[in-house]
Amino acid sequence: MKFMKYTNFFYRSMGMESYTTDSRQQTKSLWANLVFWANVLNLSAIVCGEIIYLGVSLAQGKILEAITVTTYIGFVFVGMSKMFFIWWKKPALSEVMRDLEQIYPKGREAEEEYRLQSFLRSSSRISVTYALLYSVLIWTFNLFSIMQFVVYEKLLHIRVVGLALPYTVYYPWNWEAPWSFNLLLFCQNFAGYTSAAGQISTDLLLCAVATQLVMHFDYLSRVLEGHKLSGKWEKDSRFLINTVKYHQQILRLSAVVNDIFGIPLLLNFMVSTFVICFVGFQMTVGVPPDIMIKLFLFLFSSLCQVYLICHYGQLIADASFGLSNAAYKQNWNHADVRYRHALVYIIARAQKTTYLKATVFMSITRATMTDLLQISYKFFALLRTMYVK
Repeated sequence: MKFMKYTNFFYRSMGMESYTTDSRQQTKSLWANLVFWANVLNLSAIVCGEIIYLGVSLAQGKILEAITVTTYIGFVFVGMSKMFFIWWKKPALSEVMRDLEQIYPKGREAEEEYRLQSFLRSSSRISVTYALLYSVLIWTFNLFSIMQFVVYEKLLHIRVVGLALPYTVYYPWNWEAPWSFNLLLFCQNFAGYTSAAGQISTDLLLCAVATQLVMHFDYLSRVLEGHKLSGKWEKDSRFLINTVKYHQQILRLSAVVNDIFGIPLLLNFMVSTFVICFVGFQMTVGVPPDIMIKLFLFLFSSLCQVYLICHYGQLIADASFGLSNAAYKQNWNHADVRYRHALVYIIARAQKTTYLKATVFMSITRATMTDLLQISYKFFALLRTMYVK
């Protein structure tokens, strides 16, 4: 499907295949398997080194260094968790994609009825912007130490930068040796991209699926509102039955999507709360301007990621509830009394809003963004108070 081309690109770059359908059969590739497991093992090794560094920093009382590496650990943890859950839920996700493929509008006339191009343009615009933002973020972090070395030491001759790796990781040997530094620089860049790609691909996958759910809710609402009733129960009841079946199919797909993405979304919001807090704290302790730019980019990207998910959660909620308004606006005045009674049940069911959920603990809308920022600020204020004392 056209909605999936960006997410599939990033999954393929990691050697992953997130789903299969009748039109997209599974392909077995030795090279893809090697790339995937190389990504997993390298990222796992890097995060283990970061965790050890965190323990050493806390033991030595280096609070700022500990907070910095905790931010990196949180970023890696979100990326790994999303990769793992998509890999684990691949059969269920493949089933969802097959169902979406079956009800996908086929032919130009059907595409116009569903307003496919409008939804596709919106999805593509958001996907490209979000992917570019995160790509700029990760490569800024990956290449920042090299840029400092080239600009400050080689070009401007302002100060000696020396050898520096992009991320703070504990190594029990002299990593500044030429062979070791070059190898570790490659491994850390590799791990940084893997974590970013894991987040980009899964977020774009969720957005692509959510866009299609919104598209089907919107189409059903417009069809229901604009349908001209004949006043004959036998004919109008068939339309009502088809409407209910279609609605039930969309609701079932929404429930499966929540089951697939629920835990990753919950972990994402929990970790993002602390990441936003820690990055904001680092920006207030007097860092150099170039480091400030890097931290601001990290903070802005984290906020955009959370808002993106909340935005699509709000779209699903609005589209599902809009079906009740569409049913009420239908010209049911001349309908059979049995049709009116049946329509009441459709309105009542549609008023039970369908939410994008981070398990049973959280229904995601734009209001969730406000709640997350409030919690992050409370942790930030507590951390600042403890640091000053």
